[in-house]
Amino acid sequence: MGAGAALAEPVCSAGAVFLKTPGGTQMRFSAEVADEVDERALGLMNREKLAASAAMLFVYQKPQRAMFWMKNTLIPLDLLFLDQTGTVASVHAMAKPLDESRIDGGEDVKFVIEINGGLAQKLGISPGTLMLHPSVAPGAAKWPCPAE
Repeated sequence: MGAGAALAEPVCSAGAVFLKTPGGTQMRFSAEVADEVDERALGLMNREKLAASAAMLFVYQKPQRAMFWMKNTLIPLDLLFLDQTGTVASVHAMAKPLDESRIDGGEDVKFVIEINGGLAQKLGISPGTLMLHPSVAPGAAKWPCPAE
């Protein structure tokens, strides 16, 4: 299933990020997780393409101010900044390739999702969209992984 496809029952796995918009639309992205400092520093740099159904999920140890840039990033991206509950707090749409300007995601960011530029608007991803992923602490998650 690609991004925007209807889903029956999302299953928590490290390799998938599920999003549910405020309107209830659910979508799945295959996910690369960047949870180490060097992985977060590299991000999607030097890649010539990203599948429409793919995403990179940045996971921080604790909520913090998140600053990004597009240095050495060759494709336009939408950046989704999420709090510790897995809720999108803000969206930076269509970040320009190779731009070294700072993109400030704000305070209290625990997760950042990068997807192809323009997809957030196309799929209705906006503040209030919820993420389902095992990296969101069960007690904090607004959309928790199902109990096994």
